[in-house]
Amino acid sequence: MIPYDGWDREYQENKEQYQELFNNFMSQANYEDNSLFEDKFARRIGRKHCVSVSSATDALHFALLAHGIGSGDEVLVTDFSWISSSACVSMVGATPVFCDIDLDSYHMSLDSVKRMYSDKVKAIVYPHLFGNMTDTSEIEEFCKEKNILFVEDAAQSLGSSFNGIPAGTIGDCSVFSFNTNKVIAGITGGGAFLTDNQEIANTVKMIRRHGKDKDFSMLGYNSRMYVLNGKIIELRLQHAERNQKRRQQIAYKYNTEFASLPITTQNAIEELDHNYHKYVIRFENKEKRKQVKNAIGASIHYETPLSENSMYMNIEFRRDMCTASKQASDTVLSLPIHAWLRDSEVDYVIKTVKDAL
Repeated sequence: MIPYDGWDREYQENKEQYQELFNNFMSQANYEDNSLFEDKFARRIGRKHCVSVSSATDALHFALLAHGIGSGDEVLVTDFSWISSSACVSMVGATPVFCDIDLDSYHMSLDSVKRMYSDKVKAIVYPHLFGNMTDTSEIEEFCKEKNILFVEDAAQSLGSSFNGIPAGTIGDCSVFSFNTNKVIAGITGGGAFLTDNQEIANTVKMIRRHGKDKDFSMLGYNSRMYVLNGKIIELRLQHAERNQKRRQQIAYKYNTEFASLPITTQNAIEELDHNYHKYVIRFENKEKRKQVKNAIGASIHYETPLSENSMYMNIEFRRDMCTASKQASDTVLSLPIHAWLRDSEVDYVIKTVKDAL
C-alpha cells in the first residue's frame, strides 16, 4: 500500500533534527508560549498578526465569532468542501447558504454567490480547495460592494499563490491547517488564524483561552496549539519549497500520462503556483471512479455535498441547485501525492489508472 502522506519517511530523513528539537524543547521552562511561531508564520504568509489554535476548524469558528457573526446572519459557503467550511457557520448560530462550484476549479461560483445573496448575508467562507487557487478579484469586489466579510479558508493552500499573491493574504482574515494530511503538518494537527487587524487578533486570542484578558471577560474555548507542535511545524516549513517542487513534479507527470485518458485533470496554468495538497481527477461516472479507487485504494474528497450530510436535516439553511457540486462528489478521486512518493510508486499509480480504464 502506498503511504498516504509520507511523514514517516520524512522523519527518517530528518531524525537527528527532530531529536535535537525535542531535547531543546524538554530543557525549556515554558511549554505554553507560541508567540515566536506566530510571529514567524505571520511574516512568512505576509500578514501582521497570527493566532495559533488547535485546528483550522477552530480558526474558522473564532473568525466568525470575533467579527460578530451570529444568530440572524447568513454566511455564503460552498457545497463542495470539508465539513468545517460550513459547520463553523452553524457553530456561531448563523445560517449557512450553500453555493455551487465551477467544475474547472472546484471553487465557489461567482454566479451562484450572486444568486444566493440576500440582505442577511454578512460573510463568505471561501476555500482554496485542494491547494488550487483562482482569480478571486470579482468575488472580492462583490464582497466589498455588499459589505460582506471575506473569510479566506486557506487550510489546504499553504505555499500556493496566484499571480504572485500568496494564499492567506486575500481575505479580511484567513486560516490555515496543520492537520496530518496537509503539505505542512503538525504531530497533533493545529491551525492558525491570520489578520491585519490588531483588535480582531486580540479578540481571537481571548476566545482561544477561555475568554481571558485581564480576567475572564467573555465566553471562550480551550484551543491553544501545543508549543512542541509549533516547533515541529517550523522545522518542516524549512523544507516546504523543496517539497512543493517534488509534488509539482509528480503532478506534471500525472498530467502528462493522463492527457489522453477519459478523465479530467487540473493542469497547471502560468499564473498559479500550486502546492498540490491533493491531486484530484474526475471521471465520466461513478463506475469508472470505483474501478480506479478499488485498484489503488485511493481516497474521495468529497463524496457527499455538504448540504446533504445528515447534520443538516434539522438545521435551517438555503441552497442553490448545486448540480456541479453533486457531479464533483460523484466523480472525483484523489490520487497519492506527497514529497516522499517514490518514482516507482508514481509509475505504479499511472499504470493502475491506465489499466483500470
